[in-house]
Amino acid sequence: VKTFGDDRRTEIVSDEGEFSIEDLIANEEMVVTISHAGYIKRTSISTYRKQRRGGVGTKGTELRTDDFVEHLFVAKTHDYLLVFTQDGRCFWLKVHEIPEGGRATKGKPIVNLINVTPDTLVQAIVPVKEFTETEFLMFCTRNGTVKKTALSDYSNVRSTGIKGIKLEEGDELVDVQITTGTNDVVLVTKHGLSIRFHEQEARSMGRDTTGVKGISLGAGDRVVGMVVVKREASLLVVTELALGKLTNVEEYRVQGRGGKGILTVKRTEKTGDVVGLLEVLPEDGLMLITRGGQSLRCAVKDIRETGRVAQGVRLKNLELGDVVAAIARVVSDDKEAEGGEGGEGGEEAGGSDQMELGASEE
Repeated sequence: VKTFGDDRRTEIVSDEGEFSIEDLIANEEMVVTISHAGYIKRTSISTYRKQRRGGVGTKGTELRTDDFVEHLFVAKTHDYLLVFTQDGRCFWLKVHEIPEGGRATKGKPIVNLINVTPDTLVQAIVPVKEFTETEFLMFCTRNGTVKKTALSDYSNVRSTGIKGIKLEEGDELVDVQITTGTNDVVLVTKHGLSIRFHEQEARSMGRDTTGVKGISLGAGDRVVGMVVVKREASLLVVTELALGKLTNVEEYRVQGRGGKGILTVKRTEKTGDVVGLLEVLPEDGLMLITRGGQSLRCAVKDIRETGRVAQGVRLKNLELGDVVAAIARVVSDDKEAEGGEGGEGGEEAGGSDQMELGASEE
């Protein structure tokens, strides 16, 4: 004061306040793509929107000949991905932690971005914007168990992961999807049975719990797929010998949870076991992956829709001795990003359609 005539104007404090690296990252929209083989990347949405309708197009993602883009959705850099492994563990991944790349790059293996061993199988990925108490995660396991847990219970995941569901010995996770608390759930089994029930029949439970019976299974049977019904769409069931049955979801009547279900596919020597269930729209593509390593692609619009009790149609001719091991809904990364996998704005994280992973054979 004696030197300058007034008090020091800069206040020096010991507390620096809360600060994180995320404060330096702009919360921008990104297009996240994940391939069937598990390669993930993010690309600025502006890269997609520069391409106008009616143009000649641009080069898509460079992947191995036996790989393809299975999931494409729009999320902001501060959003989360919940990654669930086959043993029921849950990992967090922030969108800004995903390597950024151009449309032609294939990305990085997702197992390299979370704290798991290279042979870990990722079973489901759920994009989340906010961990609300009005949304839920619906789990299903191969032994027919379902569990509903509030999304907010997964808002604090450690780097080593947390238990997403408590699995009984010999059981494994099949799928996880986000729900509103008022959706219907459809399960389909290897032996061709299905059950549709109101999710209100499965009360909300804690994170480290086993769940309740979703469907009663016969000897040797297991669940191969789950769909949370959120829109007017069709369900596609595919068997080992490439028989596909496309049916409007309303053909599946509501039953009580825990029953034996109703027949969806009558198994014969010409069909084999059911390998998967997907919710599809006419504009979707379908990929069949065989045990012999072949990838067979077809368009959903080319599959004739039939009733639930119909036999279905032949999707592809397989080589002698080969069978379908897995199915997946194919997403084109040439479509404009604002279409995404969902409706307007793509799959908006949190409260949107969750990404579908095709069920696979053991």
